[in-house]
Amino acid sequence: MKNPPPPIPAPAEASGAFARYAMGESYDEMFSAAGAPRKAYRTLHRRLKDLPPDDLRRRQTAADASFLHQGITFAVYGRKEGTERIIPFDLLPRIISGAEWRTVERGLAQRITALNLFLKDIYGPARILADKVIPRELIYSCPQFRREMRGWSVPRDSYVSICGSDLMRLADGSFVVLEDNLRVPSGVSYMLVNRQVMKGTFPSLFQNYGVRPVDHYPQALLSTLRGLAANGRPDPTVVLLTPGVFNSAYYEHSFLAWQMGIELVEGHDLLVHDNIVYMRTTGGLRRVDVIYRRIDDDFIDPVTFRPDSLLGVPGLFNAYRAGNVSLANAVGTGIADDKAVYAFVPDMIRYYLQEEPVLRNVETYLCVREKEREHVLANLDKLVVKAVGESGGYGMLIGPQSTAAQREEFAGRIRENPRNYIAQPTLDFSCAPCCVDGRIEPRRVDLRPFILFGEKVTIVPGGLTRVALREGSLVVNSSQGGGSKDTWVLKDEEEK
Repeated sequence: MKNPPPPIPAPAEASGAFARYAMGESYDEMFSAAGAPRKAYRTLHRRLKDLPPDDLRRRQTAADASFLHQGITFAVYGRKEGTERIIPFDLLPRIISGAEWRTVERGLAQRITALNLFLKDIYGPARILADKVIPRELIYSCPQFRREMRGWSVPRDSYVSICGSDLMRLADGSFVVLEDNLRVPSGVSYMLVNRQVMKGTFPSLFQNYGVRPVDHYPQALLSTLRGLAANGRPDPTVVLLTPGVFNSAYYEHSFLAWQMGIELVEGHDLLVHDNIVYMRTTGGLRRVDVIYRRIDDDFIDPVTFRPDSLLGVPGLFNAYRAGNVSLANAVGTGIADDKAVYAFVPDMIRYYLQEEPVLRNVETYLCVREKEREHVLANLDKLVVKAVGESGGYGMLIGPQSTAAQREEFAGRIRENPRNYIAQPTLDFSCAPCCVDGRIEPRRVDLRPFILFGEKVTIVPGGLTRVALREGSLVVNSSQGGGSKDTWVLKDEEEK
């Protein structure tokens, strides 16, 4: 990999908040050239360029205080200094035009439709394996493939009801899909809270910008969940099942339950009797129809899966198979967000939908294949290596930023268990303006939109823009020091 090109210094006329803004060769979300803001950003640029640093600092402080007072936190595992943190929030919105969003929306709808067809197929006739579109051994060697799910269908054939796909924008301005999060995708609460804080930080700017709303997400989610209830249950009871207060995403669990007006429960709040799931309440037992579970498959039922789990509900899987309760997402969906299986999503789209993918994948090398493994081992200093079942930036090597010792360690891991690793090129993904100590500087960003799959596909416009806040960093995960910012998808001119 070539060394990153030197940044283009701020133009001579740049001043005020943009005095330190230096463009590189990666796609810049705000500027098409030095000093030339893109159409969607022009109003924001005019507003920002003359703001004094103290004004930006004051607004950032007010936004940070809002997060602190609302207790908007996440947990970081494995840190000595403590696990609970306020999620870093960047003051400046990332803006996407209506036309750009329509392409993203179409591509994500296509993708989640194909993924659901794939899951129905591999737990049913497995035609895609018989036709050798995907190697059979790749599926059956995945720990997330649940043999307990074979031979029956879930309600509405909806295996993935909630998905968060990670997108990056490349130097040519196009979006690509980096990965799909299908087990327990998180981050949507930060999308909603970021919007609330932005409305208070730049109220007049937001009001006049023609931004499409996201506030309806909780009700869209609730409607999707209610649609999973068994037939004949006119007023289904929906609950959110959390591992508890020590989970890294507990804030999000409680926030979503509150927003939807449903009960937040832990495993000991539920019981199963005659294959019916009940919730313990002060008024007695109450039947549960749909569970939005934020617990991995392994821990959801100690009778069927890990017997040492204290988080799940004994007998839940039998009630699920009997059709008396629905789970979102379905058990066994983790096979489709295995990072090795991800490489075949474009093939799934062609196979099930007879369409070309609207959104491209990132080129992916499977270390389980000898030729690709040798390429990866010979180019560890240029590639990003990932463990196929990890998330949150864990189990990852960023080759250009790694040491020789780290590369040697990963080479050993790959040789020992090649099925567990994939590699991708180090992407030159886009930068967006961020507020840094009262000045505006570019930082790397990605985008996680949230997709709901029910009677129809619902995608709230925007999503969570994650930011690599440290200068030069390529890691946007909040667990690795990243932050987030609001995402504005603009209405078309005729909608304003």
